[in-house]
Amino acid sequence: MFRPTSTTRLSAHLRRALATHASPPTAPPTRHSWTKQEIQKIYNSPLLDLVFRAASVHRQYHDPSKIQLCTLMNIKTGGCSEDCSYCSQSSRYSTPTKASRLVDIEPVLEAARKAKENGSTRFCMGAAWRDLSGRKRGFERILTMVREIRGMGMEVCTTLGMLTPEQARQLKEAGLTAYNHNLDTSREFYPEVISTRSYDDRLDTISAVRDAGISVCSGGILGLGESDKDRVGLIWEVANMPEHPESFPVNALVPIKGTPLENNEPVPHQTILRTISTARIVLPGTIIRLAAGRQTLDETQQAMCFMAGANAVFTGEQMLTTPCSPWDEDKAMMGRWGLEGMGSFEQPSVARKEGARLEERSAVRVEASGEVEASV
Repeated sequence: MFRPTSTTRLSAHLRRALATHASPPTAPPTRHSWTKQEIQKIYNSPLLDLVFRAASVHRQYHDPSKIQLCTLMNIKTGGCSEDCSYCSQSSRYSTPTKASRLVDIEPVLEAARKAKENGSTRFCMGAAWRDLSGRKRGFERILTMVREIRGMGMEVCTTLGMLTPEQARQLKEAGLTAYNHNLDTSREFYPEVISTRSYDDRLDTISAVRDAGISVCSGGILGLGESDKDRVGLIWEVANMPEHPESFPVNALVPIKGTPLENNEPVPHQTILRTISTARIVLPGTIIRLAAGRQTLDETQQAMCFMAGANAVFTGEQMLTTPCSPWDEDKAMMGRWGLEGMGSFEQPSVARKEGARLEERSAVRVEASGEVEASV
């Protein structure tokens, strides 16, 4: 009987697993050499022309009827030593948010099961920490959460502050799909928002995540007091990374009493739309996530964002400390607009990284158990 080598068997398995995730054949290669002037010109173009161009690019790289449904759970609230001026979880500000300990494992798993039942295919967990230094037991608990939720067939994302390469490696081994670490704004405006962590600190964590084979989720917040030039600067920063982030969240500031930005004016819808459209053109293969502040947009405004290339939302009971649109409302809205939920690992770049993880794990199993019979 023919007995294939482990390499042959695994390659065939991965080809089958990833065959349905190929990019559309008409999609041209992505660029990593954008200039700020080029992006600014796109951003400043007439709004309807900009949306039309973005929608055209979106259809080259994505199924426009698909929206990724994600649910975010705060697993450790408040008490953070950072001074992010928009955040109610900073210990430096007096806000309604109260500090709490890391949540136990079972309530998190129950929340993930509920999210999956309601159609979410990515479960995200956030902990209000600067980094994981001195949190060995807490990190081990989070690794268990990642393993268990990944075992449910869901994509798993965490945001835990700064990571070392070794911590990123452990998260990857546990089955983490993506790591969220937003740049927030341009390098130039960043010091106006945060002083306790540098821009390069954030980029170092993103590099550690990417080098570990984890998908990167990194975007920004609109309404911090930044200019259009800063929004362009943020997009330029991620557009020129060695790999574009698999996910680019677009957050609209939700001003929270007690934070330095509590009196900031709401960001106009046209600014959100311009940012999404420009990001779609410059980051064509990236999932663009309509994140915090979405509940301030009416249904037609959200539909315009989907038209312009946004193809992921947070849905569920709430985000970290701000409101979120409930599952039933979102599913009803999507039904009215002919949209449907995206499956787990449906994004090509995420599927490729997941395939590499499966190949590595399968190779370990083959080595441990010896040669495997060919399936007939």
